[in-house]
Amino acid sequence: MSNKTFTLFSKNINKDKIIDILGSVYEHSSWVPERLISFDIMLIKNIDELFIKMKSIVEWASKKEKLKLLCAHPELGNKLKKLNNLTYFSKLEQKSAGLDQCSDDEFNLLTKLNKEYRTKFNFPFIIAVKGLTKENIVDEMKKRVENSYNQEFNTALKEVHKIAKIRLDDIKF
Repeated sequence: MSNKTFTLFSKNINKDKIIDILGSVYEHSSWVPERLISFDIMLIKNIDELFIKMKSIVEWASKKEKLKLLCAHPELGNKLKKLNNLTYFSKLEQKSAGLDQCSDDEFNLLTKLNKEYRTKFNFPFIIAVKGLTKENIVDEMKKRVENSYNQEFNTALKEVHKIAKIRLDDIKF
């Protein structure tokens, strides 16, 4: 884990600014930084501590809130230029895996796998794509669609936490 120190919370920064900065760490789920503010955030000394606190907020959330968080994630491989609701981070992450450059055949395969996955689990396939290729992602989709609902719910949450950590490390505090 990163030990990068930061001064975000040592300044006299307002709550709206904190929510704005951290709002997309957990995809379209501003309730996470909103709850973070209720803690003594001035005691948070580095990115790792911030991540642990935000992760615990998600872990203590209701199953309904966790499902809503999972559903806030976009399907991988959709034509990125058509998706205005993608967060800045989602666009960069999908581009890094080459998902913005899918051939028609690759796009059709991803669409089919996304539909199969969503039909079974009722939330989108989620994976931390950093360092992965399109082929890695397709292989994981094929494998994970065989999981039980509970296995996949827990796996998807673990992936959401990986994504959040990557995003926190990328924010310039």
